[in-house]
Amino acid sequence: MTDDRTGDQLLKMLTALANPHRLRILAALHERQAYVSELARELEMSRPLLHMHLQTLEKVGLVVGRHEVSAEGKALRYFEVADFDEQLSPERITEAVKTLSRHDEPDGKAKR
Repeated sequence: MTDDRTGDQLLKMLTALANPHRLRILAALHERQAYVSELARELEMSRPLLHMHLQTLEKVGLVVGRHEVSAEGKALRYFEVADFDEQLSPERITEAVKTLSRHDEPDGKAKR
């Protein structure tokens, strides 16, 4: 995915990246794929915590997960970094802001 995200999508992506664990996960997956248990051992993180972070990254389009069955018949969930290229600049932010939803009300609707 390139920099065609809406303002809301950009905000969600930046929020996901604002976590040091998620940055470590992306760095560990750079140029390779790994399954959850392997990645958890490498990052010294519990599998449930890692899986929660991977779900967040997958939801915003930064990683892609897929299931495979090993030769031993074990189900493995592999993850890899998604193809993305988000360029941040004042111009990009200005354009993204034009598509932001209003968040000053709990239901996302602006006060009148």
